[in-house]
Amino acid sequence: MARRSVTSARTFGAAAATAAAAVALAIPAGPVWTAAADPCPDVDVVFARGTSEPPGIGRVGQALTDTLQSQLGGRTVSAYGVNYPATYDFLTAADGATDATNHILATAAACPTTRFVLGGYSQGAAVVDMLVGIPPLGNRVGEIGSAPPLPSSVAGKVAGIAAFGNPSAKFGIPVSAAGAPYAGKGIDLCNDGDPICSRGRNPFAHTDYETTDMPAQAAGFIAGLL
Repeated sequence: MARRSVTSARTFGAAAATAAAAVALAIPAGPVWTAAADPCPDVDVVFARGTSEPPGIGRVGQALTDTLQSQLGGRTVSAYGVNYPATYDFLTAADGATDATNHILATAAACPTTRFVLGGYSQGAAVVDMLVGIPPLGNRVGEIGSAPPLPSSVAGKVAGIAAFGNPSAKFGIPVSAAGAPYAGKGIDLCNDGDPICSRGRNPFAHTDYETTDMPAQAAGFIAGLL
């Protein structure tokens, strides 16, 4: 069973390229989640996919959303795949934060009782970092983009946050370290040996989060907050 770990140190660039390449070459993309038809769901999972995954919520987002739905009984759950390039140009991760903010603002205006779950995998986890005010990669200027956090008018509607293979965790700033109003709402999961979120050196440890128990761990944590 994979274990969670958060460690700081070392640089992101080389490890990111190696692990991201492993993602692209080793594992085929999973199905794209189709959001629930209910225009005003009880819960909306806003998930940013990892580098090189096709548009949608990605493999990890699919696993998280499916498991969360199974734990919420009759409550309705929709999922939104953050719209951003998810390429090796990590500066464009900021586009994802902007898109997620616009989606949450629009949804909150139309559906005032809907609560949001923020999620992201790999580069997508860096998008989530921006949304909750954590500097991606420990604010290593020039390596990844930067965008403002969610406006205070909707920040309180975020019920839970899940990050998988989060680069900022490597620098000692996991989403669980986010301040108010996110304190106590975040869970950061890192595979043993994953060089993106720890000092590990196994790039393949970054590629299989959806097959581990980590999406279920995250879903259980978030369901407890909902």
